[in-house]
Amino acid sequence: MKTDKLISIETFCYNYEIEFSFIHSLHEYGLVEITTIEEEEFLPKEKISDVEKMIRLHHDLGVNLEGIDVIYNLLNRVENLQHEINSLKNRINFYED
Repeated sequence: MKTDKLISIETFCYNYEIEFSFIHSLHEYGLVEITTIEEEEFLPKEKISDVEKMIRLHHDLGVNLEGIDVIYNLLNRVENLQHEINSLKNRINFYED
């Protein structure tokens, strides 16, 4: 499997100065996906910005893992609702013209 769309958890944790256990805890809560290739663990590169947000919530604001789970899921719901609103606005505009 190609690793060009993945980043090593070891590298990620070193660069962000966080513990491996934090990433594993996020994985246990279902907030991040970990891919294992030849006994090395990876995160998908497209999810790095999400993990960065979770790190800031935890370290900067002191939010525990349960809180991160709730906040992250609520933010995803808000984003989905925004997309739905935009889609509905576009449909209304189509019929108004």
